[in-house]
Amino acid sequence: MSAKWLEWAKRIQAISQSGLTFSKDMYDIERYEELRMISAEIMEEHTGVEMQKIKDLFMNETGYQTPKVDVRGVVFKDNTILMVKENMDNRWSLPGGFCDIGLSPSENIIKEIKEESGYDVVPTKLLALFDKNKHPHPPQPYHYYKIFIQCEIVGGIPATGIETSGIQFFSENNIPDLSEDRVIESQIKTLFEFSRDPDKETLFD
Repeated sequence: MSAKWLEWAKRIQAISQSGLTFSKDMYDIERYEELRMISAEIMEEHTGVEMQKIKDLFMNETGYQTPKVDVRGVVFKDNTILMVKENMDNRWSLPGGFCDIGLSPSENIIKEIKEESGYDVVPTKLLALFDKNKHPHPPQPYHYYKIFIQCEIVGGIPATGIETSGIQFFSENNIPDLSEDRVIESQIKTLFEFSRDPDKETLFD
């Protein structure tokens, strides 16, 4: 779960960004800009990340702030699950990433799985929609929703992409070191329940 200071910083950032989006009064705008700077200072104090990088992260956002959406593909084969090795941290994750504007969740996951693993897939079922804040991921500056979509392979061959360096199927009892910003072990184990029970209802929180 996120640290309390991070939750406060994110809430202040969201309030300030909404205020800057809708306010017309110059004095209110000044106050909201000050709130946004306070949020950045909290991040700097607790993370040690330099202020300019935090400004680039927080202060380039415009418009009413909403959760970002991350989609992950769930592909089972013979009681194993498809995973890809992320170049960013050299750990494993389910293929996927941020949803792109103009593509539906299903279209996004088809694209992501092809780019990261080489496989052509057909989405078959929405397994889960999780609020990342309700799961023990490492703290992150943004609020995310995570969509897990089950897919079936219909073609293609294994091939790494720009962001991946490995492709492998893992059993539930042999889960590798995970890229925990993207997926955690408890989620993987929950997803395996759908492999054993195809009629299991979609999960959400």
